[in-house]
Order: sequence, then C-alpha cells, then structure tokens
Amino acid sequence: MNKAPKTAITPTRVDDYPEWFQQVIKAADLAEVSPVRGCMVIKPWGYALWENMQRVLDDMFKATGHQNAYFPLFIPMSFLEKEAEHVEGFAKECAVVTHHRLEPDGKGGLQPAGPLEEPLIVRPTSETIIGSMYAKWVQSYRDLPILINQWANVVRWELRTRLFLRTAEFLWQEGHTVHATSEEALEETRKMIDVYADFAENWMAMPVIQGEKTPAERFPGAVSTLSIESMMQDRKALQAGTSHFLGQNFSKAQEIQFQDQDGNMQFAWTTSWGVSTRLVGALIMTHSDDDGLILPPKLAPSHIVILPIYRDDEQRAAVLEYVGKLREELSAQYYSGRRISIEVDDREIRGGEKKWHHVKRGVPLRLEVGPKDIDKNAVFVGRRDTGETKSMDRDQLVADVVGMLDSIQTNLFDRALKMREENTRDIDNVDDFRAYFTAKNPDRPEIHGGFASCYFSNEDDLEPLLKELKVTIRCVPLKDNDTPGTCFLTGKPAEKKAIFAKAY
Repeated sequence: MNKAPKTAITPTRVDDYPEWFQQVIKAADLAEVSPVRGCMVIKPWGYALWENMQRVLDDMFKATGHQNAYFPLFIPMSFLEKEAEHVEGFAKECAVVTHHRLEPDGKGGLQPAGPLEEPLIVRPTSETIIGSMYAKWVQSYRDLPILINQWANVVRWELRTRLFLRTAEFLWQEGHTVHATSEEALEETRKMIDVYADFAENWMAMPVIQGEKTPAERFPGAVSTLSIESMMQDRKALQAGTSHFLGQNFSKAQEIQFQDQDGNMQFAWTTSWGVSTRLVGALIMTHSDDDGLILPPKLAPSHIVILPIYRDDEQRAAVLEYVGKLREELSAQYYSGRRISIEVDDREIRGGEKKWHHVKRGVPLRLEVGPKDIDKNAVFVGRRDTGETKSMDRDQLVADVVGMLDSIQTNLFDRALKMREENTRDIDNVDDFRAYFTAKNPDRPEIHGGFASCYFSNEDDLEPLLKELKVTIRCVPLKDNDTPGTCFLTGKPAEKKAIFAKAY
C-alpha cells in the first residue's frame, strides 16, 4: 500500500481546510493570536506583505486623484444615531468607551472611574466622523470634489474570529469622497471597484468578479454597493473589497451642503470604499499549498533567497564571495517597479531545515550555491509555485530572472482562474441548485459546490432556500450580464444573473 506523500503542513487542505489555513499562517510566521481576545499580532513577514499591498494601493489611489488624511479613532455615539440604517448595521459590533480613567478598587486592582458625558464608539468605520468634518469644509461647488483616503485600524467586536479574515481589530484603508452630482459619485464608485479589481488580478494574481450587491447584502446606509468576489481553494467565496455609492443619505445626516452655480443650496453626494488585511487571508487561500505559503512575486517581501552550501571555512569564503557577486547582479535589476529583493540565509542550521523554512514562507525563487555549482559557474534553482528544480548557468539566471518572476506571477493567476472556471456552474432549476450546495459526504459538510451562476427575480423569494443551504448571493456581475432569463426558483422573468456561493 502506497503511503500518502509527506507534506510540510498538516492537516492538508483536503483533510481540514480551516485548520490548514491556520497552520500555513503559523508555518510562514505571518501572525499569531494576541493576549487580547479576537485580535492578532502581525509579525514582520506578514506585515512586510501588508506593507507591499499598502504601497501599491496607495500609489493607485494617488494616481486617481486621492489624498491621504487621518481622522479620530473615537466617534461620539450621537454621530452614529443620526444615520439610523447605518448604526443598525454596526450596533452589535461596536466597542464603546464609557469612562476616562482608572482608580484603585480597594482590593489591589483597578476599576473604571470618571464617566464620560457621552459614550465614544471605537471606530467600526468612519463615514459619520469624516462626514462631520466634510460638513465644515464644503461651502460651495468650488470646494468639490473632495477625494480623501485614510489608512487606519478599525474595531468590530466579532464573536467568532480567524486570523486575517475576521478579527476584532484589523488594518484597512477607507476612502471617503464628496461630489456635486450623483453622476460624479457613481463614476467614483465604479472607478474604485475597478482599481480594486486591477490590484487583485494584476498584483495578487487573484481573479475576481466585479458585481453589485443585492439590497440585503448592501453596506448599511448605502444606496448601492459594488464588490469584488474571489473563489478560495475550498470553493467558498470571499468578498475582497467594496465600493459604496451613499447617495445623499450621509450628507443629509451630517448636513454636508453646498451652494451650487445657481446659488441654490444642495446636499452633496458621497461615496466610501475600502479593503483590509483580509486581502492577506485571500492571498493565502488562493495560492498556498500543503507545503505552506505561496506568494505572487509582485507582492513578496523577498523575491529570492540564496542558500550558501559549504563544509569548511575555505569553502565558506569561496561560496560567500560567489553569492555576494550574484546577489549584487540580481539586486541591480527591477521587477514590477521595485528593485529585486534578495535574502542570503547563512545561518548555521541543517540545509534541509533551512530550505523548508523558506518553502513554508512562500519565497518565489530559491537559489542554492555550493562548491560544485561554482566549478560549473552555475546555480541550483527552485521555483516555489511549481516545485520545479534545476541547475542553471549563472549568467543565464541573471539574464532571465525578471522573466522567471513574471512567469511565476502569471502561472499563479492562470492556475487560480482555471480553478474558478472548473468550479462555476450555470444552474437553471432548484433541484440542481440544492444538489450543488449539498455535501456529498455527511462527514465532510464543508465540501460543496463552488460558484453557481443563476437568474433570479426576487431576493425575498430566495431567502428560505438560501438560509437552509447557508448560501448567499455574492453579487450581480457588472459584465456580460445583459441577457434576460428565468428565475431558477420561481420561473418568473429575471433580468440578470447573480453569483451564488457559500462564503467567508
């Protein structure tokens, strides 16, 4: 009987996908659970990945005319009360500050003292506090548009948390814009979901579907919410970014008014949009395998790790000299707008342990150099995405390295797209829909269908079925979705298809 091949990560994706995800994070040393319930400590390798995401997105935002600013962490409770639908959507997740100092409790401990006149909400999102400032800044149509983004942390008091997917505190960016007309605000909403899709596909190598959320799935208080939806390797959907057309709901609540060109007072039109450290979770679940993390080169903290191999001091000197010159030539080149980043791992640990350390961290290219390689003017090269290893002429490697990194980036996207296409079905009747989202093995209820593309006529009609199957409408795709059809459940006429899936 053949034994299953040994993997660096246990359990495997097939055996226990949620636990595999946690073990990949641990093996790659990305983050760990903090002493504060529901929060995480992002470690240097994980934070370097987030910094690369942040750098690229920040450049994209500024290229589309946005500026960065910062607004308070604390929001007066009265601000949230002004927008009823908004506060209803976040009320159960709010962390509330009610006191401003501590004093001895007489038992050797401390107790809150100094009640605040008004409770403060630790920001779950910033529409209300930013809107209050915009109300001061906007007087005339000449003050518009305002295009601002902030990089910040937010708190949403989640009951069930998971690193990089759903934590009580997480890092994100939130854009907030103000416009003179609904047309301009709608254009902004669409522009920013295009930016997110561009980033996801061309930097994360993660294919996404752009679409509009149904009313039940909209951001609280929004008129329209656009999202990008991606498929993870367990065939569940993950919402990777959102862009909201807020209409005049928040401007009326916050009294953001301006005098138009005719001298009349008008309420402004606003938008908001954001992505978070959930993108790190999305990247892990899109590309990684049973040996650990796999990183797209465009975002990898290090593109290449070089592992010197030697037995004595004499060999060490020769190998490190060779490695130093190789590193210098490779790092003089640029890939996707930044200098090729290279680590040299000369730690005194076993070669196998050293190799697997970097495999589990997802470094795109691994180079091994020993005396025999020097004799042949060669380098032993390993690709993280395919596992392919081979000896290469040193000069050829230097000449080809940018193309090799690009090949890895392209392969990761193509592989993820193929996976999504193979697990997406057009479904036109309820029996097939039910069968698609029902586990074939009762012992493995997490194994189900992928994306179902279906016509639907009314969200309310679907609610009992979707609740039973734990399926949601992810979005109504914006592209290639103009041909009407028939609702898969009711048989009523339907204008568009939607993507249905189980989701994170």
